[in-house]
Amino acid sequence: MSERKNGLTYAQAGVDIDAGNALVERIKPAAAATKRAGVASGLGGFGGLFDLKAAGFVDPVLVAATDGVGTKLRIAIDTGNVDGVGVDLVAMCVNDLVCQGAEPLFFLDYFATGKLELDQAARIIEGIARGCSASGCALIGGETAEMPGMYPAGDFDLAGFSVGAMERGTALPAGVAEGDVLLGLASDGVHSNGYSLVRKIVETSGLSWDDDCPWGPGTLGAALLTPTRLYVKAALAAIAAGGVHGFAHITGGGLTENLPRVLPDGLGVTVDLRSWSLPPVFRWLAAQGGMAEAEMLKTFNAGIGMVVVVSEDTVADVTAALEQEGQHVSRIGQVVTGQGVSYAGQLL
Repeated sequence: MSERKNGLTYAQAGVDIDAGNALVERIKPAAAATKRAGVASGLGGFGGLFDLKAAGFVDPVLVAATDGVGTKLRIAIDTGNVDGVGVDLVAMCVNDLVCQGAEPLFFLDYFATGKLELDQAARIIEGIARGCSASGCALIGGETAEMPGMYPAGDFDLAGFSVGAMERGTALPAGVAEGDVLLGLASDGVHSNGYSLVRKIVETSGLSWDDDCPWGPGTLGAALLTPTRLYVKAALAAIAAGGVHGFAHITGGGLTENLPRVLPDGLGVTVDLRSWSLPPVFRWLAAQGGMAEAEMLKTFNAGIGMVVVVSEDTVADVTAALEQEGQHVSRIGQVVTGQGVSYAGQLL
């Protein structure tokens, strides 16, 4: 048999399998730290195993969610500050799961890049592990895709997938009725929605990511990369307190679009915009962008990252449970006969 000359390798095509293996070894301790009851396998298999019975479920219904971080990644890539976007990725999935009444059980990530940079990738996935740990959710697997020619140098994309469970018959929303109270949980800033508009506003302002933040300490880029707040443990504590009829995760569409998702036909909500203070980041964005209040309320979370719909007679107990888990709670409105969201007062 004649020898082939100039044989090409996968590495010469731009894919470094050894770097991928090194990444798996580096992140194993972070993933192991997220282990919880029910985890039946570690990283490295063809799939992750989870034992619902070992996790304490008797008659479970599974709930799944998937999401990404959006164009907030552009700021992380441009500044090199990638440590928090993994938390964002987890939050966008698990905060949705708990709105169904489900306890998040495990998480898988998909990380795609043109050329694998070990330190960058490890920092991102270690952030994912931190988000999982803070949510009681195990990181049991994922995929690192190195795809030369698909992404410019330094760029990457993220997607996340989470599965939770609840006992049959406990799904939310359920029992939402006229007179129920809306409890708003404070956000930690812009979270992970509306960043195409954020980036446009920053561009027109003439500022760069490394400039001083106009409304607080640190740089503008670092302030806008504040991770999405995780509401899982607080939401589960609220459910345990009793009287919770629903949750609305305030993501794309803001209060205006997300609150109606938990309402049955014939019911709407009134929201008192005077019941909480608009965080400085949103005041700055509104001023720089000349944004109308209505645009703010359907683009950003405007300072409220999660809304709990609760019966009037359990407001005190639910509020106490939420505050015990570190949430800042505001009574922002109530459920009324009607349709959609109506606002009282002014936010801007």
